[in-house]
Amino acid sequence: MNNELLKELEEKFKALGENPETYLKGLLYSKPLNYWEYIEVDTLLNLQKPKTEYKDETVFIVYHQITELTLKLMIHEIRQLNDMTDFSSEKAFIEKLKRLIRYTDMLITSFEVMTEGLDYDDYNKFRLALAPASGFQSAQFRDLEILCTPVLNLVNDEGQARLSSAPDLDEIFENIYWRDAGYNRETGKTSYTLKAFETKYLDQFKKLASSVSGKTVWEQYLKFEHPSEHLIFRMKDFDHQYNVSWPKTHLKTASRYLDKKGENKKATGGSPWKKYLHPKHQQRSFFPELWKENNILDWV
Repeated sequence: MNNELLKELEEKFKALGENPETYLKGLLYSKPLNYWEYIEVDTLLNLQKPKTEYKDETVFIVYHQITELTLKLMIHEIRQLNDMTDFSSEKAFIEKLKRLIRYTDMLITSFEVMTEGLDYDDYNKFRLALAPASGFQSAQFRDLEILCTPVLNLVNDEGQARLSSAPDLDEIFENIYWRDAGYNRETGKTSYTLKAFETKYLDQFKKLASSVSGKTVWEQYLKFEHPSEHLIFRMKDFDHQYNVSWPKTHLKTASRYLDKKGENKKATGGSPWKKYLHPKHQQRSFFPELWKENNILDWV
């Protein structure tokens, strides 16, 4: 080890108020790092717990676990946008948007694992053992939405009509678009799927919305005084990919398994999936101000 490197290590630990010798001696007792330990391969490969004997249920579980890991990657990037303080250059912001678009492309293309990779009859049997669980209950999906846009943008037209002139956070969440999947406003009944989800996560979502207020991706974007066409394009591309292309792919897959020959089976969570999954009903856009001249549903 050369003297210059030793000097840099000493400076590093002294800056932390630590004794560099302690850390250097610790290296004498450290084991070499292995891939399977660092990636936690054994743990990762034992996280699949099928509820039935159907082999394709394992495919179903792994697919959704991959989706959750992809959402975690996206949230990791979005958090950095939320924390950004330098708006003198667009470069870093655009780079993060490109990463988000890349991850969303992964979500879209990976749906072929579901669309083409499950036996139709087996899926329609083992999925009954999963009720009332639903992908609707993905907390990371909701976290990502809240980190990207003010929650008022997550209320669709029907919900907007119900809001008061100055709605508080509780009222906004009462009318947020995703509640349509489990709350019947005519009967006042709430599905178990939605009730369990809100019991576990609703307070967490509200706290997140409060903490990120003024720093969502949309609000950070507004801090650029003269956004370039390139930045605007990337913002719209991410918005469209995540809020239109991905839901449409999801809807196509659901139709394959739940609506073959007009059978119109129910989703495991009991939601009116044909209506709920369609982006025309969700009307979700992270950056609606960018779509004043063209409809997000029609953009390519």
